[in-house]
Amino acid sequence: MDTTIEKSFVEQLEENQNLIHKICRLYTNSEDAHKDLFQEITIQLWKAYPKFRGDSKFTTWAYRVALNTAITLYRKKTRSLTTVEFDSTLHKINQDEYDYEEEEQLKMLYQAVQQLNDIDKALVFMYLEDKDYAEIAETLGISEVNARVKMNRVKGKLKKILNP
Repeated sequence: MDTTIEKSFVEQLEENQNLIHKICRLYTNSEDAHKDLFQEITIQLWKAYPKFRGDSKFTTWAYRVALNTAITLYRKKTRSLTTVEFDSTLHKINQDEYDYEEEEQLKMLYQAVQQLNDIDKALVFMYLEDKDYAEIAETLGISEVNARVKMNRVKGKLKKILNP
């Protein structure tokens, strides 16, 4: 593959790796599972990158790929992942260390969000990332009105979980 494509991909991935870490945090319960999912999302992004035309923002496209990967992998009953060997030194990706010592409130929020179904998790994640309803709708493949209605319902679910 063209080195300019590789360079562009690495730059985009480095700039947006925190969003991938956040998705991993939503769909995993351990550091090892987090690392496995991060690696699998990175591989899927790399495989799909040549098809990225730039019709949408890179982050919107990456959200879609990452969420689809996370949902697909963690819906399966078996938790073993078949991964492709990926040598991060080959692509010289600088991976920021992710801080697992989150504040207590954030931990409670993640625990509450993990009780939601996969689509609701994705919706909350994008909402917390300050994505507008148009981008949320585009990423999830639903209407903007549907995204707003779903978000209001999810807020109610989270209130019940956090304040029983």
